[in-house]
Amino acid sequence: MAKQEADRTTLDLFADERRPGRPKTNPLPRQAQLRLNKRNQLRRDRERGLRRIELKVDEQLFSKLNLLADERRLSRAELIEVLLLQQLAQQDLD
Repeated sequence: MAKQEADRTTLDLFADERRPGRPKTNPLPRQAQLRLNKRNQLRRDRERGLRRIELKVDEQLFSKLNLLADERRLSRAELIEVLLLQQLAQQDLD
C-alpha cells in the first residue's frame, strides 16, 4: 500500500510526523504552572495588604450579589467589600 500525503485515515502511517501546532512556551507542565501562578498571586495580594476571606451563602443571596455587582459594574468581591465597609461605618455611628 502506497502512502499518500492527503490520506489521513491511516494514522499509523503518520505517527512519526510532527504536526504544526501551538509552540510550547513554558518548560513546566500545566499543573506546575498553575501552582506557581497561584503562589505569585497570593504573594502580590499579601504585598497589597489583602487578606482572604471565604464565605458560603445560599444560592438566592449569591444570585442577588451577582445582579447587584453587575448593576454597579463591580466584581462580586468588590461589592461585598463595599457592603461590609458600609455596615461597619454604620455600626461606628451607632
